[in-house]
Amino acid sequence: MTPEELSIAITSCLNDAISAGEITVPADAVPARVRVERPKNRAHGDWATNIAMQLAKPAGVPPRTIAETLSTKLKGIDGVASVEVAGPGFLNITVDAAAAGTLAKTILEQAEVFGTSSALSGQQINLEFVSANPTGPIHLGGTRWAAVGDSLARIFSAQGAEVTREYYFNDHGAQIDRFASSLLARAKGEPAPDGGYAGQYISDIADRVLAAEPGVLDREPDAVQEHFRAAGVKLMFDDIKQSLHDFGVDFDVYFHEDSLHNDGAVSVLLDKLKTSGSLYFADGAWWLKSTDFGDDKDRVVIKSDGSAAYIAGDIAYYADKRSRGFDLAVYMLGADHHGYIARLKAAAAALGDDPDTVEVLIGQMVNLVKDGVPVRMSKRAGTVVTLEDLVGAVGVDAARYALTRFSVNSNIDIDLDLLTRHTNENPVFYVQYAHARTTAVGRNAADAGVDRSAFDAGALDHPTESELLAHLGAYPSVVAHAASFREPHRVARHLEVIAGSYHRWYDSCRVVPMGDQPVTDVNRTRLWLNDATRQVLANGLGLLGVSAPHRM
Repeated sequence: MTPEELSIAITSCLNDAISAGEITVPADAVPARVRVERPKNRAHGDWATNIAMQLAKPAGVPPRTIAETLSTKLKGIDGVASVEVAGPGFLNITVDAAAAGTLAKTILEQAEVFGTSSALSGQQINLEFVSANPTGPIHLGGTRWAAVGDSLARIFSAQGAEVTREYYFNDHGAQIDRFASSLLARAKGEPAPDGGYAGQYISDIADRVLAAEPGVLDREPDAVQEHFRAAGVKLMFDDIKQSLHDFGVDFDVYFHEDSLHNDGAVSVLLDKLKTSGSLYFADGAWWLKSTDFGDDKDRVVIKSDGSAAYIAGDIAYYADKRSRGFDLAVYMLGADHHGYIARLKAAAAALGDDPDTVEVLIGQMVNLVKDGVPVRMSKRAGTVVTLEDLVGAVGVDAARYALTRFSVNSNIDIDLDLLTRHTNENPVFYVQYAHARTTAVGRNAADAGVDRSAFDAGALDHPTESELLAHLGAYPSVVAHAASFREPHRVARHLEVIAGSYHRWYDSCRVVPMGDQPVTDVNRTRLWLNDATRQVLANGLGLLGVSAPHRM
């Protein structure tokens, strides 16, 4: 019995009880679909729902009263073995082996669609992540956002949303001037200017600029500076885009910050806001009321000299996103940008929007550890560890998986030694090996004449089969929660649970009969479960942007 089938059954029982007058609930309080989930403790059954507690207040009766009524009705449903009313009103439901086993067939029938839903259908989401300044290679913080952001985009899409991956190209401001000056100094063989950039990559780009335009240093000073600025930024950004592509991350939109200033969007918007009451004038400057949204102080938008502060560009950028039809703008920013949460919500309010059209996710720091010692410096960048350093050490799959399997709210240490081991201690190897093992079982089954020509759901009655089916069945709700809470790590951790359950089942139940033993319908049915596990592991790894190898 799938969660969808059980949900429909519970909803039907609820509606029958309401129609019969056994439960009195206002019509607007009754959900169109009752939510069921896997209980954390397997001793509490196969499925659980808190629908009785949801309806208790509008019904005006204790939740256990509603739960008892539903329990009686549910026990009469074919495939339900038992129903227990627990705690304040939880319904813990156990299905019989045959009802549980049908899930294996359902998974294979749905294939890549298993675990997806239409919960976010029709919602257009702008997801901005990475957005590293084009003044150097992507550091570990940006690499974390590349892995997590791309996975979150995949998860949103799996829930039916229309997702646009966007990179905000910071090509305006003092940091770009310092970058150009650093390139020019290196081209001339001079030391980097104060506050400039160093590292081998500066030499590499300076050499590439000179190779493309050998006589550029003979031009007027301003023209030379501008050429190194334009050519250097392009080369650096091309390198960044290539690094991200090699990491499995591509963007739909590269939005140039400079365009907001060059086309006058910032000036037009600020003039509009001055007359809207969204800003206030004090001490010769115009201020945004960001303290209304939790900021520690209001922020200057237009300085006393009339020039725009940095946040002015943020407001104009948000306005541009909304003009492109996005319902939700999600910003994924580094640990030093916590103050942006209040500022961006204030920006939305200043434009007359609901502040909840803005979400800001803050990612914490990442450290690399090798031989128990932190890795501090990149050979290429000179000051920070980069995306290329991590990928070069462990590969794309291990890097993406390791960065995605932790909550972004936590600092993480990436153990390079662990991620290169082919042991069960290495989480990405553990999950990928489970997938590879399912394909090996499939190959061996084909050689032994075991196919999926028969399916007896009731034959999947071994305790390890019940456990594996339970974890496979929980996968859709895990993906839904990952989308709701913006937490891709939930998918990674659940794949590890499935992998562990599969390995235990593999050790206990044979798909391919031993020796001269005949092929039975039990073997054929177990092949369905084996292949269903492979499908779910592949689906989940796909959401993380990690490959599902057939051999290891």
